[in-house]
Amino acid sequence: MTTVSPTPTTGTTTPTASSSSSAATTASTAAAASLNFNSFLQLMIAEMQNQDPTNPTDPSQYLAQISQMSAVQQGILTNTKLDSMLTQTSLSQAEAAIGKVVTSSDGSVTGTVQSVKLASDNSVTATLDTGQTLTLDNTVTVAAPAAKAAS
Repeated sequence: MTTVSPTPTTGTTTPTASSSSSAATTASTAAAASLNFNSFLQLMIAEMQNQDPTNPTDPSQYLAQISQMSAVQQGILTNTKLDSMLTQTSLSQAEAAIGKVVTSSDGSVTGTVQSVKLASDNSVTATLDTGQTLTLDNTVTVAAPAAKAAS
């Protein structure tokens, strides 16, 4: 889970934790895809070495299998990149909510966002100045904070 809080000295918001969990997930998924592809190639080589020399397998079958496995591996890597981009987008949106006034769809929860937490499923939970928490989704109203009157 990644937490974003405002920087107290400057009043601006910056991420206090990087998305290291998504980077680790990306690396492990890519490693798993690589491992699967390498295992596939080892099996294919073993099959080629142990085939019946009087009735060899058609080489075009091997090429078709390699291209299919490459396409699967590329799809896995693409999905991993998309997941990483989704996490980065959620983190940016969560950071932008800090200091804003949010209201639940039924109006029962309202307050100014003090901090946000980004869960591994990319859901964003805001902690409000009232101590309540609210999951930020498309049913929550987000507004700029009310201007303070000058004295």
